[in-house]
Amino acid sequence: MSDDLDGVRGLVADRIATIHDHPSPGIVFRDITPVLADPVTLAGAVDGLTAMTRDLGVQRVIAAEARGFLLGPAIARELDAGFILARKPGRLPRRTVAVDYALEYGQDRLEAHADLLDPGTRVLVHDDLLATGGTAGALCALVEALGGVVVGCSFLVELDGLGGRERLAGHDVRTLLRYADG
Repeated sequence: MSDDLDGVRGLVADRIATIHDHPSPGIVFRDITPVLADPVTLAGAVDGLTAMTRDLGVQRVIAAEARGFLLGPAIARELDAGFILARKPGRLPRRTVAVDYALEYGQDRLEAHADLLDPGTRVLVHDDLLATGGTAGALCALVEALGGVVVGCSFLVELDGLGGRERLAGHDVRTLLRYADG
C-alpha cells in the first residue's frame, strides 16, 4: 500500500497549482481546484485519504463548510461512515451545539446538529488543508462537545511551519501531501 500511496501523492502533487503572492505578497497559495477538476486525480485523492484512515474504525466524518465539504462526504462514503456538516451560525435548522474559535483577526463559530452523534461515536475530522489548525481544532472541540471521540484528523495538504500539527497535539494527524514552505 505504501507504493500505491506514493503514486497517489505524486498524482495529486502534480495537479496542485502553486500561486505565489496570493492573496497577498509573500504568501504561497496551494490551489487544489485542478485536483477536483480531473476525475482521475479526484478519485486518487479520495482513495489516498481513505487508505490513510481506514484503520481508524471511523463511524462519522465531520468537516467544516465550505472546503471540507469537497472531499469529506466522499471519504465518509468510502469508509462506510456517515457525514456531519459543521456550519457557520444560523444555517442548520434543528438544535445545534456550537464552538467558538480564534482566527488570525477575530473569532468565528461552528455549529453541528446536536442529535447526530451517540456518545463514544468514532469521528474523523477532515479538511482540505492544515495550516494553523484553528478550524480543525474547533472541529475536534465540536466533536467532543457532541460526545464523540476524535480518532484522527485527515487533510489533503499540510503546510508545515504554521503550527497546525502542534495545535492538534494529542490527535492522530494524517496528511496526503506536506509542503515545507507553508
